[in-house]
Amino acid sequence: MSRRPRPRRRPRPGPRTRKGRRRQRTGDRLTGLLVAAVLAVVLVAAVVDWLTAHWWVMAATGALALSAGGAVLHRKRQRARWEAVRARGLRYALPQLDALHHARFEEAVRDLMRRDGYRDAVRVGGGGDLGADVKATDPYGRRWVIQCKHRRGGPAGSAVGTPDLQVLNGTARPVHGADVAVIVTNGRVTGPAVAFARQQRLHVVDRPALGVWASGSRPLWELLAALPPSRRPTARP
Repeated sequence: MSRRPRPRRRPRPGPRTRKGRRRQRTGDRLTGLLVAAVLAVVLVAAVVDWLTAHWWVMAATGALALSAGGAVLHRKRQRARWEAVRARGLRYALPQLDALHHARFEEAVRDLMRRDGYRDAVRVGGGGDLGADVKATDPYGRRWVIQCKHRRGGPAGSAVGTPDLQVLNGTARPVHGADVAVIVTNGRVTGPAVAFARQQRLHVVDRPALGVWASGSRPLWELLAALPPSRRPTARP
């Protein structure tokens, strides 16, 4: 029997052949990049030529852009004016405050602070607030920390007691850096709590004081006695 000839194995490419292929691939990439760059230049030149011939398109587009930008700026300014008007005229009656959810009550206190000129007033209440529901800086540079105690039943709800004041006293100054620490409620405050507040230089805004403040007759800093001195001697509200 005759033996079949074994198939010849192709020789493996040597180092020179591999280098040649790599060079070819590199050359192909460079060629592709060069072609893309040329096409981009040609496209840009064509666009420039077209715009030069149709300059009115650019003028109209610019005019539209300026008009749109002016309209947006006008709306922002108008909104800011209306917000300022709304803030100056903000009023709450006690029944309105009684009907609020406790989170909305905190927002109402924040908005009243802004109305009085505390421009940076923010609501921070929630889980882990460490006794601070609203923070703000008054026009005299004093830092205020407020804890809100909303009672759904108003004066019929549970009274704010000494433990609530103790929480505020323990965090307002050492944790939040307060100059003025205040507790605000639409309900009642116990006698011992009021006495504790006086001892610890805390301030209490109970239901009667809240009614006066929310009605808009006087800013909060005028309703509270024994406030610390201004941090800005020349400041005016």
